[in-house]
Amino acid sequence: MLTTILYRSHICEGITVQAVEEMVASANGKNSHANVTGILLYNGTHFFQLLEGPEENVKEIYHHICKDSRHYNIVELLCDYAPARRFGKTGMELFDLREYVHEDVLQRVLDKGTSRYQLKYDDRALQFFRTFVESTEKENYFEIPLADSWEFVADDEVQLLPRQAEVEDDEFSFAFQPIIDPLSREIVALEALLRARDGKSPADYFASLQGDALYEADLRSKRTAFALAAELGLKDHPLSINLLPLTLVKIPDAVPYLLQEIKRFGLIPDQITIEFTESDVMSRIADFNRAVRALKAEGLRVAIEHFGSGFAGLLLLSEFQPDKIKINRSLIQDVHKSGPRQAIIQGIIKCCTSLEISVTAVGVEKAEEWMWLESAGISAFQGNLFASPALQGIPLILWPEKNTNY
Repeated sequence: MLTTILYRSHICEGITVQAVEEMVASANGKNSHANVTGILLYNGTHFFQLLEGPEENVKEIYHHICKDSRHYNIVELLCDYAPARRFGKTGMELFDLREYVHEDVLQRVLDKGTSRYQLKYDDRALQFFRTFVESTEKENYFEIPLADSWEFVADDEVQLLPRQAEVEDDEFSFAFQPIIDPLSREIVALEALLRARDGKSPADYFASLQGDALYEADLRSKRTAFALAAELGLKDHPLSINLLPLTLVKIPDAVPYLLQEIKRFGLIPDQITIEFTESDVMSRIADFNRAVRALKAEGLRVAIEHFGSGFAGLLLLSEFQPDKIKINRSLIQDVHKSGPRQAIIQGIIKCCTSLEISVTAVGVEKAEEWMWLESAGISAFQGNLFASPALQGIPLILWPEKNTNY
């Protein structure tokens, strides 16, 4: 199957034009042997390359390109399939954009192609060529440093000291994980994550319940969360808890119960954010909205978690605007290498900025993910890169510090 991969990258300092030409000459032979076409654009700072040919060969060559130490910030923009090559000659060809008149360079590249339609039918791959040549997306090229340019270290002066608590409850427990602003060294909130006492996952526990018993258990578990928060000394800290959307709908006195338990343990409604999963909200959106109004009337805040994982997506924000959203891990994972994920997240950020909705990135596990998301405008993060959940306790937080060797 004819496969096309497009990527963009940043050339390392000290790599000369002669070195680039030698690299292209070497790649020309390898590509020809693999029946792969390579068109490489170079503007003095960035590479932009199209590879097309048999799927296995193209992906193998791209794998080796990603490991090449002569460039970094490698972002895959497109991986697609086509009925025919856009550029017929196999091998590798270099276009140094600085050698061409700006108005002519795109046509010079397209004239090397074998597609007689060129841009007539909005071919995505060729549209990417236009975007790169005309630099219309250059402001979104976030040049993040290497992962080891940052160290992650504990600092007792800017965090809650790690500690454990115990609350007698045979049914539920909770693990706490902080949400932080890494560069400001601020704890934004702590999230209480439900854990079942018998070792089952919360999903397995809830799956064993039938009818309204599921929603009653969901609501009842929050008493344990508030009790643990009080024992851990979190009365002055923002706290997030998760609730099934239909719990508010199915249990008529759900809101009064939550308020009662919040006050029982010396907490206040204003410090509590209730998180709902995107995919569950849309099923009863009108009923859910009425229940949320009751929550917000008492001072509680509302967040949508796992945003981007369900079918509703941005449609949800047209029906219901939370105070916060938490972008799902599936979009966060390796975002520094994925052009489509970068575009989606930038769209989410722009939309939420217009609506004054705070954005948190969750499931952050790599320094490169954090650096790209920080560059994109996100300041609140949750993930094992900074702190893993601690069962019935407050975990140690690792804060980023610049590596002095860089």
